[in-house]
Amino acid sequence: MAKLEDRIVAFSKLGTLFADYYEYASSEKQIETKNKWVSKLHDAVHTASLHNGWFTEENILFCLQSWSKLLTQKELNNWFRKYNLNTLKNKRVAIIMAGNIPLVGFHDFLATILTGNTTLIKLSSNDKILLPFVSSFLIEQLPSLADSVVYIEGRLDNFDAVIATGSNNTARYFEHYFGKKPNIIRKSRNSVAVLTGSESKEQLENLSEDVFRYYGLGCRSVSKLFVPKGYDFDSFFKAMYPKQDIIHHVKYANNYDYNKAVYLMSEFKILENGFLMIKEDPSYASPISSVFYEYYDTIEELKEKLNTDKEKIQCIVSNGLLDNEVDFGQTQLPSLTDYADNVDTVEFLLKTS
Repeated sequence: MAKLEDRIVAFSKLGTLFADYYEYASSEKQIETKNKWVSKLHDAVHTASLHNGWFTEENILFCLQSWSKLLTQKELNNWFRKYNLNTLKNKRVAIIMAGNIPLVGFHDFLATILTGNTTLIKLSSNDKILLPFVSSFLIEQLPSLADSVVYIEGRLDNFDAVIATGSNNTARYFEHYFGKKPNIIRKSRNSVAVLTGSESKEQLENLSEDVFRYYGLGCRSVSKLFVPKGYDFDSFFKAMYPKQDIIHHVKYANNYDYNKAVYLMSEFKILENGFLMIKEDPSYASPISSVFYEYYDTIEELKEKLNTDKEKIQCIVSNGLLDNEVDFGQTQLPSLTDYADNVDTVEFLLKTS
């Protein structure tokens, strides 16, 4: 088994590759690169965008740039500093990946490899290009990792623990088949924003990033607003306006047209601006191209509600109102210690070891 230090170095090289590729892809004139891995990553990004229409090259680039800032030796060492790594034993950890946004399961993959375990990866059909590229790069940097990364096409068996991410329906399936093994089984969650009406123009414009990044498909995407009674949505809609070009994306536009037709035929009251609809609704999961909203009377009552519904919520965007809140515009920029569903993946893997 390679030392933790060696595994961290390999992932830091991956971070450097992501940074180099971001610089290359962002340049106005993309001359042919002499870096073979930058060229290979360029091909993988293009292929992934063709394979899944939601994975635009812009969104993949955003994902890679975000990870490039975390995959440094300093960040990775700081992350693992608090854990007791003296009892590491190689276990076979099955990871069932979601496919809603690019590389959505990468954090699980990273944690599993760094804790010295073997990953048995079941890819989503929606995201099957990028992670195999990543693993091929890592294996070239540290050949001993070749035995630690296994892709499974058929039935999963011979594993010691499982990390599975899916919908509420698939979670029931996961619990039935994997419940007897140590597991992390994640269900559907959504993110919300709490507005008071005193937000600045900049804060609301930043919120548009939380709403529209990845077309709202991520569990960290804001799909619901909590607003005080009498809230004027004019400022909100004005702040969303810079994202208007999103309607030119065919899949998004089709969802917008379909959901608008459903709302109108059902005679639901909606507000819309040509590329985003908002609808008063108690649910947390809003359809693509729409955001739900709900009124609150007092912040204290809202805090109680959010605490009651915490199993449904991934992130809460607000400004100085709540513990563990996320700042406007930051939901899609989690740190290494921002664990999905607030379950410490590294601690789980170490206990399993």
